[in-house]
Amino acid sequence: MRARAAIASAVLALAPMLLLAGCSESAPDSTREPAVTLPNAGARFDYQLGGPYPPPDGASIIVRDRLAEPAGNGYDVCYVNGFQTQPDESAEFALQHPELVLHVPGSLSSSKGRGEPLVDPGWPDEYLLDASTEAKRTALAGIVGRWIRGCRDAGYAAVEIDNLDSFTRSEGLLTEKDNLALAAEYARIAHDAGLAIAQKNTAESAEHLAELGYDFAVTESCRHFDECGAYASVYDVVLDIEYADELGVDGFVEACTEPVPGVTMILRDHDLRMPGEDGYLHQACPAE
Repeated sequence: MRARAAIASAVLALAPMLLLAGCSESAPDSTREPAVTLPNAGARFDYQLGGPYPPPDGASIIVRDRLAEPAGNGYDVCYVNGFQTQPDESAEFALQHPELVLHVPGSLSSSKGRGEPLVDPGWPDEYLLDASTEAKRTALAGIVGRWIRGCRDAGYAAVEIDNLDSFTRSEGLLTEKDNLALAAEYARIAHDAGLAIAQKNTAESAEHLAELGYDFAVTESCRHFDECGAYASVYDVVLDIEYADELGVDGFVEACTEPVPGVTMILRDHDLRMPGEDGYLHQACPAE
């Protein structure tokens, strides 16, 4: 995009010679992944999963749910729940794809003998997706892949894939290897669609996910849990959401005075409310 006119003229002048020498030139690789664009390191951001609203002053990176329109304020990141169901979609997903939802062993039958869906204890209206076999991962990649491409079609520049750590809540039915194999498929799909892809949480897997092609990180409470360095050691861009009920306003202000290089922090209310709602909070570190 920034090529100078002189370079363009030189290319045009060489074009006939390149055509004549076509047999000796390498053909373009049509299978190569499209280039992806990363967010600017250090740029302010907002995390708007509770609902879309006009971005705060100075925030150019905006994360929204995949069903919301992108903000169009600079760089848009699309939230995709890739390892659990969304609360308002759980019942329908389990009805349509019972084989792709984990079920509690020994529970009363509710879905063709499979038992009750296994839920996230912290989010009891979210069911854990079953990535335990290659066939199930292929099926999940087909479903979630449509959501990822939908983010592209809506105008997003990147996706963040949530709940990679669902294996820790699976009562032994999933392994980290299972989820990482599915995570690799999500990275391939995102890059094929021309989207960057962000790791979401699971600090201990950062190095492995970067090797799988993940481009940056969106983290929750990495300062509170002293995990920011694990992400910053492998990614140039780390977007960290701290919560007022964990780190606190005073703790956040103090953290802003001692930032981890490469990590941009904001402070939000844990329910991610919208402006005008009781309890809404968005605070960014002062500009350097």
